[in-house]
Amino acid sequence: MMKTPEPYVGKWRITHMDEWDQEFVDLMVPGQVTIRKDGTGSFQFGAVQGEMDCRIDRAGGDPILVFSWDGSDECDPASGRGWVKVNGKQMEGHLFFHLGDDSAFMAKKTK
Repeated sequence: MMKTPEPYVGKWRITHMDEWDQEFVDLMVPGQVTIRKDGTGSFQFGAVQGEMDCRIDRAGGDPILVFSWDGSDECDPASGRGWVKVNGKQMEGHLFFHLGDDSAFMAKKTK
């Protein structure tokens, strides 16, 4: 397992998604992303929940955290991929559903 660089590790509150309003993002719980030191993570927004397998990608110059994910959307199986980059306590990223929707998002570090 890859060790995740410290700036990414922690709990992040989703503050904006391009495709869904904040009411939907916070439908079940406050929208959140958690990234752990061991290269795994999780997220939840609306009725979507996912477990993440994270890696660092340096191909474009600045490193970004890329991930695949597996989980559910309204109890139906769902999966996809995404990426995040961090600047201090601000995160920006993009989440993709396999053969489905996608959305850019912003998050703020809470822990």
